[in-house]
Amino acid sequence: QVQLVESGGGLVQDGGSLRLSCAASDSTFTINVMGWYRQAPGKQRELVARITSGGNTAYADSVKGRFTISRDNAKNTVYLQMHNLKHEDTAVYYCNAKYVLGDIEYWGQGTQVIVSS
Repeated sequence: QVQLVESGGGLVQDGGSLRLSCAASDSTFTINVMGWYRQAPGKQRELVARITSGGNTAYADSVKGRFTISRDNAKNTVYLQMHNLKHEDTAVYYCNAKYVLGDIEYWGQGTQVIVSS
């Protein structure tokens, strides 16, 4: 069982910035893909950004150029730096870890981001 603990959410004004952190109980070297998802009220959970163990990244079109995902393997932590936040970024943000072998994934408990317009 891998534990994922998110932090860094909060209330920010439109145009502001936040950095989310996800600390994993397993070495991020061994986690094939780590990602950030979000779920707004009344909407389905969606992928925001992901990063592979090799450092390859992918982003949702809605956040490209504004969000950056990164990982610090020495700290077993993945970050989501968010700039130029918009009201529509308001959601609960979840950290996700996927292991290709066994097709196993884990979720964090989520951290709330509220962007006031």
